[in-house]
Amino acid sequence: MLLAGLEDPLFLLFFIPAALLAITIHEYAHGRMALAMGDPTAAMQGRLTLNPLAHLDPLGTIMILLAGFGWARPVPINPYRFNNYRQGLLKVSLAGPVANFILAFLGVFLLKLIGFHPFLIQFFSAVVSLNIALGIFNLLPVPPLDGSKVLSSLLPSHLLGPYRQIEPYAPLVLIFLLATGVLTSIIYPLIFLVHSFLETIVNIIIVF
Repeated sequence: MLLAGLEDPLFLLFFIPAALLAITIHEYAHGRMALAMGDPTAAMQGRLTLNPLAHLDPLGTIMILLAGFGWARPVPINPYRFNNYRQGLLKVSLAGPVANFILAFLGVFLLKLIGFHPFLIQFFSAVVSLNIALGIFNLLPVPPLDGSKVLSSLLPSHLLGPYRQIEPYAPLVLIFLLATGVLTSIIYPLIFLVHSFLETIVNIIIVF
């Protein structure tokens, strides 16, 4: 948990910019991909921007500060304007988490190059951890997270109806998992696994 770090001004100095970067890139990627798939809703509503203030969700931001993972204010999309509904929903939903994983990869790569520089090490370490956490958390197949839309785009038509019937109760399940600590016990090992994988890839690249 990151709660203890909130009392450390130096911790916040690196953590807050890293969190804003992760949230902003995540939502911008959703909006940019939606536009590429034929839906200009985000652009029309001023959400296709790199201004982090446009994407902050109060509760989601508090969760990021307390637990190290959370969510932003969703970019508005109209999937019925996509050139291909299912393909568009899949690509737009994946765009945010994929952007976070790319940022995490770049952070790991830069950490290997900067040498011993305490301030940069702390900042890029926060960038790596937060982006991995945000990417993993949002891929959970629980509405309203991105993973639920990924699942909806892949489910056969005869299963979409039953799945949508449980959607109204899914946020309660998410709150329960958060409150009981089950979610953190799932996400933290995955963060470590993805981090290790990215480090392995970066090490291979550097060797060659």
